[in-house]
Formats: sequence, structure tokens, C-alpha cells
Amino acid sequence: MIDVLYFAWVRERIGLPRERIETAAPTVAALVEELKAREERYALAFADLASLRVALDQELSSFDAPLAGVREVAFFPPMTGG
Repeated sequence: MIDVLYFAWVRERIGLPRERIETAAPTVAALVEELKAREERYALAFADLASLRVALDQELSSFDAPLAGVREVAFFPPMTGG
């Protein structure tokens, strides 16, 4: 089981702040494809991966990163400074 967290507009589009899912996805990108296939709201949230960032166990990561041993995946838009 993996905890999946959604922040900012990703959470708004999906309608959940977090969920626990069971997945056999080997990478973040494969997990995203599984989520997109669930429902249209997930497909909309993950339509443009260039506008998303991902963290694995609270460490900024990439979409081709492996999920083996990961307990938490978080999706969020890029942070803006100011």
C-alpha cells in the first residue's frame, strides 16, 4: 500500500487530499497511468505532467523514479517564489 497525497489544484481536480492505494506500478509514471485510467477527474489532474512535481517519501523526485520501498507519493504544482 502506498499513501498518495494531492496538493493545490491537483487536490481540487481529484477531490481528495490523500488516499491509500494498492499498486504494482514499478515507477511513478506507471502509477500516474494507473490513476489516469481510473476516472476522468484523475485524467484531467494528470493531463500535463510538465506542470506537476512529485515527491517520494518527502524527497523531490522524477516521474521515472522506481516505487520499490516507497511509502508516500505526493503530487503538487511547482512552487513559486516571491
